[in-house]
Amino acid sequence: MTPFELQEPDTLAEAITLLDPDDPAVRPLAGATALMLMMKAGLFQPTRLVSLRRLDDGLRHIFIDERGELHLGALATLSDIERSALVAEHAPAVTQACHTLSNVRVRNVATLGGHLAHGDPHMDLPPLLLALGARARAVGPHGERWIDAADLFVGYYQTSLERDELLSEIVIPSPEPDTHATYVKFTALSADDWPAVGVAAAARHRDGVIVDAKLAVSAATERPTRLPAVEAALRGATVCADTIESAAEAAARSVEPLADLRGSSAYKREMIRVHVRRALVTVTRS
Repeated sequence: MTPFELQEPDTLAEAITLLDPDDPAVRPLAGATALMLMMKAGLFQPTRLVSLRRLDDGLRHIFIDERGELHLGALATLSDIERSALVAEHAPAVTQACHTLSNVRVRNVATLGGHLAHGDPHMDLPPLLLALGARARAVGPHGERWIDAADLFVGYYQTSLERDELLSEIVIPSPEPDTHATYVKFTALSADDWPAVGVAAAARHRDGVIVDAKLAVSAATERPTRLPAVEAALRGATVCADTIESAAEAAARSVEPLADLRGSSAYKREMIRVHVRRALVTVTRS
């Protein structure tokens, strides 16, 4: 590992001034569970790391506002989120996803902001945040801006964050009545390995008819991806085995899975079909 500069600012504003929009070798450092692996493997050689561990600025909060929206601070650990009664009440699918996200040692250290800003398509929470209609607040030298979760992930290990921006919080809107969400995944290697396929679904149905549906696929694709055509076909459809099977087939056809050591493209396409079906069964039978 080559030598690098380590800065430990006390405030969010100070941290932003230490980032360099013109130098990709300058990175913020949160839980470091993913970044350190890349450094040890020689995939990333920083010139400066800006540690966020001393920051306060309300970045570890978890609360529900007066509109019923759930706010998750970017420096809240995944364990904080997993154990939060507010998260379990407002977004139980997030709690469910955290239970099997990597392992407890990682969850105790990894932060929500790092989990998202890293841009790794294998991460568990991004597709679920897409399905839940979440948005992210980013702060930079020119102020703050809001980014829809669907617009945050733009490519393989790429996000729409500028190099001198930091995530400060994620907001999950208050769910519509009778909305149910889930996240299912398939790990081809060990149980706590990155998933080969991840599927998130949220649906609302009434009198046997699907009123609304959101569906996102990850891990097998270069970025977490919403499936709007499949969602549109589900809206207004009758809740039945044929509807779900047709949606699963359409989802599998609509993406281009990436082949890697966890499976071929054809194998992952089949796993997408299987797990989209399982996710839709869960949210339409709730």
